[in-house]
Amino acid sequence: MENTLSVLEQTLGEPLFNRVGRKLELTDTGKVTLEYAEEIFSLGGELEEMLRNKPKNRPMVFKVGVTDVVPKSIAYRLIAPSLQSTDPVRIVCREGSLETLMAELAIHKVDLVIADGPTPASVKVRGYNHLLGECGISFFATPALAATMNSSFPQNLNNAPLLLPGEMTAVQSKIIEWFETLNIHPHIVGEFDDSALMKAFGQAGTGIFIAPTAIATEVEKQYNVISIGQTKEVLEQFYAISVDRKMSHPSIAAITETASEWLSLEGAPTKETAKRKKS
Repeated sequence: MENTLSVLEQTLGEPLFNRVGRKLELTDTGKVTLEYAEEIFSLGGELEEMLRNKPKNRPMVFKVGVTDVVPKSIAYRLIAPSLQSTDPVRIVCREGSLETLMAELAIHKVDLVIADGPTPASVKVRGYNHLLGECGISFFATPALAATMNSSFPQNLNNAPLLLPGEMTAVQSKIIEWFETLNIHPHIVGEFDDSALMKAFGQAGTGIFIAPTAIATEVEKQYNVISIGQTKEVLEQFYAISVDRKMSHPSIAAITETASEWLSLEGAPTKETAKRKKS
């Protein structure tokens, strides 16, 4: 036992006990380690009990985290195929910031994280990034707002009221760079990390808003708006982040296969885009 504790202390780089007279008292690091150990043993007991009394038709639990900047329609279309497995599946969806969800991924509270970009260097959690697909972006406005625009797209965006995805999104900087390249200067009315809130403001006529082209038809129907233009020179990307290099979980496999069928097709660059990227 003493040798085991010594090895653990060497691994952690900090002592777990302080000697007080003839007694040993836990250090602060020792107390934290004890809490984790108790939780591990508790989970081990739950696992053993679950396997012993597992019902034949008990559904497989699939825990997926979705970053709060990913549009809900995109998240639904990515996750829904996991329910089509021949074996019963119960999904548990968590929403939050990338940092929070990556921490949960590290301790296996979620099996997968869906994000709008790969893991940034600032997140100190090891994860493997799997590109699910990419698509262009479309610009939407109420019919009344669209009627006030005389020029053609994208010049009609110049000086137009615009609702922009927030700085927490991966696409914001791409959009701004695209505007600068075209010398277009919209009037930015607001920035939103929550895409649903941005669409609600857009539906009210506050300004033009942006959504992935892959869900353009759904956006038009749900928010009673029309598409005033689209581009594939700005691509939104969606990633699945896992702790394993190879994603063997059946639900994850269903997600990646379906995404490659519809999302990547929407993002196929046009000939004009390819020429501009080469020049």
